[in-house]
Amino acid sequence: MKTSSRIMLLLAIMIVLPFSGSRAALPVPMFGTVTMVDLGAKSCIPCKAMAPILKDLEQEYKGRAAVVFIDIWEHPEEAKRFKVSIIPTQIFYDRNGREVTRHVGFLEKKLIVEQLEALIREK
Repeated sequence: MKTSSRIMLLLAIMIVLPFSGSRAALPVPMFGTVTMVDLGAKSCIPCKAMAPILKDLEQEYKGRAAVVFIDIWEHPEEAKRFKVSIIPTQIFYDRNGREVTRHVGFLEKKLIVEQLEALIREK
């Protein structure tokens, strides 16, 4: 590689790097609505098993509750923010953004629905 090409590559990296790693924290929990956050990774086996459940729930609860997946391998700062050390971890928040409960490991759809419905019924 020519020296001028190396310099151009280095300059491009110096410009891009500061922006690629810095981003604002995700707006979770979503105040004013019940929120379930699943923190995991797209390549984790239990997380893969939960992916279709989360997709279904996101559609089923649209407008009534927020169902959010965060890949902590892509966004490690979120693992620190939510104090997650084992994945998957599901955290449930009430309408006021207060953490109500958390679960570690695969969580079946029926139990997620029960928790979401209980939080939605709360006034």
